[in-house]
Amino acid sequence: MGLDGVEIFTNASGSHHVLRKAHARVDLVTMATAKNGGIYLLANQKGCDGDRLYYDGCALIAMNGCIFAQGSQFSLDDVEVLTATLDLEDVRSHRAEISSRNLAASKVSPYPRVKVDFALSCREDLLEPPSEPIEWKYHSPEEEISLGPACWLWDFLRRSHQAGFFLPLSGGVDSAATACLVYSMCRQVCEAVKQGNQEVLADIRTIVDELSYTPQDPRDLCGRVLTTCYMASENSSQETCGRARELAQQIGSHHIGLNIEPAVTAVVGIFSLVTGRRPLFAAHGGSSRENLALQNVQARLRMVVAYLFAQLSLWARGARGGLLVLGSANVDESLLGYLTKYDCSSADINPIGGISKTDLKAFVQFCMERFQLPALQGILAAPATAELEPLTDGQVSQTDEEDMGMTYAELSVYGRLRKVAKAGPYSMFCRLVTMWKDVCSPRQVADRVRRFFSKYAANRHKMTTLTPAYHAESYSPDDNRFDLRPFLYRAGWPWQFRCMEDAVVQLESRGQQDLDGVD
Repeated sequence: MGLDGVEIFTNASGSHHVLRKAHARVDLVTMATAKNGGIYLLANQKGCDGDRLYYDGCALIAMNGCIFAQGSQFSLDDVEVLTATLDLEDVRSHRAEISSRNLAASKVSPYPRVKVDFALSCREDLLEPPSEPIEWKYHSPEEEISLGPACWLWDFLRRSHQAGFFLPLSGGVDSAATACLVYSMCRQVCEAVKQGNQEVLADIRTIVDELSYTPQDPRDLCGRVLTTCYMASENSSQETCGRARELAQQIGSHHIGLNIEPAVTAVVGIFSLVTGRRPLFAAHGGSSRENLALQNVQARLRMVVAYLFAQLSLWARGARGGLLVLGSANVDESLLGYLTKYDCSSADINPIGGISKTDLKAFVQFCMERFQLPALQGILAAPATAELEPLTDGQVSQTDEEDMGMTYAELSVYGRLRKVAKAGPYSMFCRLVTMWKDVCSPRQVADRVRRFFSKYAANRHKMTTLTPAYHAESYSPDDNRFDLRPFLYRAGWPWQFRCMEDAVVQLESRGQQDLDGVD
């Protein structure tokens, strides 16, 4: 089209948000217009699609490789208009400088023309100063997390006609990040109302059921729309309880502390009554099967309690409506299956289900500094733990990374190679044996890849029940939409693991020969 003389290009786009995607958008537009010349008008959808995607705006006006107008990337406004004053003569002179383009233009087939009697300017525009180029201002990934999922939560809340959110707050990084997203949503709502957005004001008055309410303080609004709950068992520590309570106080959420131990005792008691046997934790002499079952009872009862309180806690407080239950399982744990099926990972929506643990930690650090939430410092410093096994001298003895047999940093690498690079066990081994050559032997790499794929295969069925989550990463494990691989694999991966073992033996043999040569 450019070779045939088209000077203004319009793109009405539907491009959903993924972390760090704005760089790709801007690069595509600036490179195309620098190479070809022309004015490029990019409009993009804004808002939740009613599912897992969020369209983040990012409208722009560009010419000849430069940006002249930038729209907001995240906003609660339904409509945004950008304008710039540009001179078509700048397009023509830019193109005239590209001799290879002019040669190609002489050979193209012309596009059909529709001639219309109109003008883009008039003689009075001669003195209108043209717009100056601007530098694109990018959000950091932490800012994107604070804005995108928060806008997505707002759309879900106002469309669902619910009265707020219910969040099981454990005192760990994941649930703390989810709480911070609701707090960020409240900040954006207050800012939109302050700027005169009447639609947002009408929506929030409907949600809180108070027609004269005008939100000004995010903490006050958070107390109206977010209920957090710490569900203790006999394996919960005072430290996590205190961290959850302190964060709730700082963001202003309505916080509930309760103990689920009577329910756990009752359920285990039913089993013992029927079978005549009482399961024990491994710390008390039980088997691994008993240990896992006792952990899962606690986790699943928390889901039952969460939905009960989501439906009736406002009723008990004399307020109308129910609450949407928020999940807080991150993308890495979901990929590995490090979660209990139908526990607190089962919720109505999950705003962090497409975000890696690495990005979540950076986001929580960002919130601590940007939102002035010092409680997050203790949450970041504490080891991640499910707190489902007995304490040792009152202290947590179970950690997530020890349970998984790998670090969260390693898990992010496995996730990207598995989903984005389409790597199976042997392909992943081949990549990592080079990538990790300075820190791991081939045997150690093979052992780690085996551990990941064995757990991945055994837990793949859990992906079929994942809570709908905000799509923020290309390696989302949600099999319903973003990962259409089977959910049943042979957990032993016999052919692939055998290939890995053969490769390890060869590499070890070659290494020994090299050492013999040195001798």
